[in-house]
Amino acid sequence: MSQKIYGFVGLGNMGGPMSARLVAAGYTLHVFDRDQKAVDAAVAQGAIAQPSARAVGDAADVVFLSLPDGKIVNLVLAGDDGLGKAGRAKTVVDLSTIGPDAARKAYASLHEAGITYVDAPISGGVGGAVKGTLAVMVACPQPLYDELLPVLQTFGTGFYMGVDAGLAQVMKLANNLLSAAAVAITSEAMAMGVKSGLNARTMIDVINAGSGRNSATVDKFPKAVLTGTFNVGFAARLAHKDVRLCLAEAEAIGVPMVVGAAVREMLVATTAICGPEADYSDVARVVEGWAGTKIRG
Repeated sequence: MSQKIYGFVGLGNMGGPMSARLVAAGYTLHVFDRDQKAVDAAVAQGAIAQPSARAVGDAADVVFLSLPDGKIVNLVLAGDDGLGKAGRAKTVVDLSTIGPDAARKAYASLHEAGITYVDAPISGGVGGAVKGTLAVMVACPQPLYDELLPVLQTFGTGFYMGVDAGLAQVMKLANNLLSAAAVAITSEAMAMGVKSGLNARTMIDVINAGSGRNSATVDKFPKAVLTGTFNVGFAARLAHKDVRLCLAEAEAIGVPMVVGAAVREMLVATTAICGPEADYSDVARVVEGWAGTKIRG
């Protein structure tokens, strides 16, 4: 096993399980998060707590980030206690979804400090983070990707996207647009069917046996909508952030996204109606309200 020391900044819904997998795999791991409970949980699993991102970078050779957005990533990299001022870390692997423009800026910021930024967003949800079945999309020089791959495989399957920072973000945004579109359109189709008299679970079974099958019908609806729990574990506001970043990139390069714009508005409406802590699957709850029916039966 590599003798390198690793760090992890951001121990939320995704970062917590991923850091736990690193410790369970036998890696020495230094961690930081503003949430002390999250840090305590990581320490209980065998991680070593540090008081700041910079302190993590002073203790580790490679630091992973799992953070909500580009502003927070920039703060963690360039702030007074940021990784840009760390004394030991020479590689930062950013597992966050921040968009290609923010990834390019992060690369430039760390490059000035002599640190290599690796654009490496993930997909697969909390369940994938727990099980180690995530898709890890990586943009960096090929030799560095090859070097990092054994530890990245702790999280799931690595996919090499190319050299330039931002390429992996484009791949992740395309994926998340498709995922969000599946939730939105499945909500509408299911509401129509149930209000017409069809059984919701039977509908899901038929769709999953036919050509309408998608990630929402296979996973999110059976687990979180038909049960009425609405607990996918991913905030609607974060889904909106990803779709908004996708549309901004598409506009910047001249790709029209008519359907994508409608999906964005569905997510805006969900957060407005259900509140800032609304779950991704609450899109279906909003459609239920508009349609005057309950998809879950």
